[in-house]
Amino acid sequence: MARSYLDHASCVPLRPEGRDALVDALTTAGADPGRIHSEGMVARHALELARSRVAALVGAKSRSVVFTSSASEAIAAVCWGAAQRRAGAQVISPVEHSAVRLAAARSATTIELGVDAHGRISLDGLDAALASEPAVVHVQWANHEVGTRQPVADVVARCREAGVLCHVDAAQGVGRDTIDFDALGADLLSLSGPKFGGPMGTGALVVRRGVRLEPLLVGGDQERARRAGLEAVPSFAGLGAVAELLADGARRSAEADRDAHRVEALADALCGPDGPGGITRLGDPVDRAPHILCVGVAGVEPQAVLLGLDQRGIAVHSGSSCATEGLEPSPVLAAMGVDAERSLRLSVGWTTTDDDIERTAHAVTEVVAGLRSLA
Repeated sequence: MARSYLDHASCVPLRPEGRDALVDALTTAGADPGRIHSEGMVARHALELARSRVAALVGAKSRSVVFTSSASEAIAAVCWGAAQRRAGAQVISPVEHSAVRLAAARSATTIELGVDAHGRISLDGLDAALASEPAVVHVQWANHEVGTRQPVADVVARCREAGVLCHVDAAQGVGRDTIDFDALGADLLSLSGPKFGGPMGTGALVVRRGVRLEPLLVGGDQERARRAGLEAVPSFAGLGAVAELLADGARRSAEADRDAHRVEALADALCGPDGPGGITRLGDPVDRAPHILCVGVAGVEPQAVLLGLDQRGIAVHSGSSCATEGLEPSPVLAAMGVDAERSLRLSVGWTTTDDDIERTAHAVTEVVAGLRSLA
């Protein structure tokens, strides 16, 4: 059975350019890049080339990029380092990824901002939070469930004026939107390699020049003493190759436009007048990440929909976390004031075809109709 993978917001399949670079580095760059022998220098060159490519993708200087094992690790490093740097609360919102919400709560007290019906944070609430002199403000580039973009530039500007650290979780933006870290003026930015087609187990924390944070991982001087542990050079070489590919603005924009077109086609098929009914689009319909469609599905449980789709060769995700690691309704959807237990997230990417969209629309309609008939 042919399968259609529409879960790119969770993990994008490894791009061929990343695979080829990773495989090559497994044999050519297998030494410790911290050594001064020839083998170590080869590994160091591969690592620094990857670093410069990631930096170019996000508009940063190479020295600003700290490689990590994931965006979650980068976020944990921000929360820990900010707490050590300055006493005070950490400002979050209920729509942040759990990696931010949980790491912030473990590191300090938190101040939670309100959001509107699209999941966009309140800038008035931010101004009130900044008056309390928090340690750091966390803000998403775009939401991982509904795709809504946040007013990142406004948040950064307010934080700079207040003298408060600002961290941008850009996991759903890097590789799709144009990001210029230096021009933005943020202090910190986290990213995930597999969210844009890099190898699993790769991420990075981008740190503005002059910002000093105590490292989360200690025990060595790797990453200029900002993250201990021998770097996974082959994996980062693969990440760098994908970053170089997507640093081409024309290619990146073309991919994003294609993703947005397919998302709109899927939204029309599911939520339009010819759809199965009872399916509602969630999140901002305009100012959003190009690859994510989240819909509320009335009258059916998400687990049953996911299983029915999987049997028909369709891989998607439920916006409700009860369908994955936990049993709680989605805090993102709850904060937006919509049904937090009945939703689907469909996300597209470089492997998606027009046939995938057609097959998915047909399968969702068929599965939802079948489950409603049973009810």
